[in-house]
Amino acid sequence: MSAKLHFPTGSENSSIDSTVPLHADGISDTYAAMPSLRKSDVAARFSLSLVPERPSSWELCGLKRFFDFTCVLIALPLLLPIFLVVGLAIRVTSRGPVLFLQKRTGRHSRTFTILKFRTMTHSDGSARNSVTTTENQRFTPVGPFLRRWKLDELPQLLNVLVGDMSLVGPRPKLPEHQIADLRCRPGITGAATIAFAREEQVLACLPCHHLDDYYLRIILPAKHRLDTEYMARATFFSDLKLIVDTILRRWDGAAMHRLLNTDAVEADSKIHKFKVPVSTVVSTRVANLTSDNSFVSAD
Repeated sequence: MSAKLHFPTGSENSSIDSTVPLHADGISDTYAAMPSLRKSDVAARFSLSLVPERPSSWELCGLKRFFDFTCVLIALPLLLPIFLVVGLAIRVTSRGPVLFLQKRTGRHSRTFTILKFRTMTHSDGSARNSVTTTENQRFTPVGPFLRRWKLDELPQLLNVLVGDMSLVGPRPKLPEHQIADLRCRPGITGAATIAFAREEQVLACLPCHHLDDYYLRIILPAKHRLDTEYMARATFFSDLKLIVDTILRRWDGAAMHRLLNTDAVEADSKIHKFKVPVSTVVSTRVANLTSDNSFVSAD
């Protein structure tokens, strides 16, 4: 999969080659030419248009929507007691609303409000780091448990019911983290969700002042690559397997290890002059977590 960076005419970056090959294992070379680039500059200074792989016929057909709708209608009555217990636990153990609402990017760049059970202390509108790790957020007493078992994601079944999401698809991103147009509905689980289930623990080992930059340069393109390749070959049975793997918590930590243990990570560590190469830190962290079933899920 390749992509092109398109810079607006007259941009201060116009001296950079306007068509740069982009791969998940070479993203740092592109960004290396722009060392002062910040996350907020992405939308303002250029648009990242990844050359799309057409989603499979299953991803685009009405049968998938019918499957999602039917599964949710069957599951909701069975899950209602869990909804009530989780909601009560959140209300009793922490101050604030039971549900966490946030704007995410859906199909064809349309934004919608995602629903989650709240797992972090109520912020009263104060700013939070948009890249979550196990170390940079204040969780509620029941928050880690809800994330470990993915119970915080259950309200998204309502997002599936109204058509904003699917059961399987790329995770919906914050608008500033969406690097390409989604050609299908985002999902509760997906290929990158399975691979990056322990993402927050891995990111916790990085210096906080490099966290956003590393997430933008390495993590997002790697996730996009996984999801795009999956969507191009998705079938009913592959979706069903991902759903079962998610329910049974069969996380593929080896896939994250393969994606992050690349020359791109080495190059990125040299750019930022980390005392310990990022590839070494991340690879060691991923290796230690691969055999450990405890985690705080990323989103």
